[in-house]
Amino acid sequence: MSDATNPKIVIAGAGSVGCFVGGALALGGGDVRFLGRERIASMILEHGLRVTDHDGLDARIAPEELKVSTDPAILAEADIIIVTVKSGATAEMAALIRDHAPAHAKTVSLQNGVANGDILRRALPDRDVRAGMIAYNVLNAGEGRFHRGTGGNIVIEAGAGDLSQALSAPHLVVRESADIKAVQWGKLLINLNNALNALSGVTLLEELSNRDWRALLADQIAEAAPALKAEGIAPRSAFPLPIVLVPHIMRLPTPIYRIIAGPSLKIDPEARSSMWEDLEQGRKTEIGELQETVAALCEKHGRRAPVNARVAALIRESEARSAGSPGLTPAAVRDGL
Repeated sequence: MSDATNPKIVIAGAGSVGCFVGGALALGGGDVRFLGRERIASMILEHGLRVTDHDGLDARIAPEELKVSTDPAILAEADIIIVTVKSGATAEMAALIRDHAPAHAKTVSLQNGVANGDILRRALPDRDVRAGMIAYNVLNAGEGRFHRGTGGNIVIEAGAGDLSQALSAPHLVVRESADIKAVQWGKLLINLNNALNALSGVTLLEELSNRDWRALLADQIAEAAPALKAEGIAPRSAFPLPIVLVPHIMRLPTPIYRIIAGPSLKIDPEARSSMWEDLEQGRKTEIGELQETVAALCEKHGRRAPVNARVAALIRESEARSAGSPGLTPAAVRDGL
């Protein structure tokens, strides 16, 4: 039975983002359950769930206070389902939701890329499905700790009821947007840096302090801009910096960049991209939802995207080697363009 005052929330895919979001909701009094793979489930049931961030948040939920399962039957308890699996597992999770979750349960995608909401909607045509965007980076720091290393909030697709209020907590701000596709594309363009960070092997703070790395990000965004215009999409920034200005700001000398971008980009010294973590753990990345999506859109509109294609190829090579980050320099990335 649905409880409108304190809905039962299932985190479907309890990885880094899912554990942080679910932990923040639970700390705020939410009735949260975690559906995850054995590796993560065992870790948080042994160590508890600790959420930390760049603003000083440091709170722990004891193992005995957690509701964790590897059995999708837990979806039957859901009023709200937050999907945080990797994009390649979206169709599988949609099938589990269809088979186990009650029809009234609202489903929210907090995943990378721009296609996952549509995949869920096609599989769940008679249900309330919302696409979403999470602006910040979360790192699995081990022993049950999940660290939010960058600033930003969560934006979900507008719809019936006040879903954003149900998903907000003291350390979790959720807003709604009537144009979620524009918001998702704005985040995707910024997320093109995930692959650069993964290739660099250094922290986000160190990487973004290097003008040559920032220029590579600027070039990738610039490649995407004409194709997005042709597609009729005007990306909307999740940060105070307008997307149209980001390439120009990224190319500025570092002292000027810090003055302009510094107040808007909160990054702590230990933050790294989730794609770096994937390479280090020998997992498949979501490069298909980032650089390869940009390259495909450019090709659709008769344009080339050589920098995006080069970065994607390097990530694919690193995946195949399964030896972690290759620790490249910006010059090495540009080599062969």
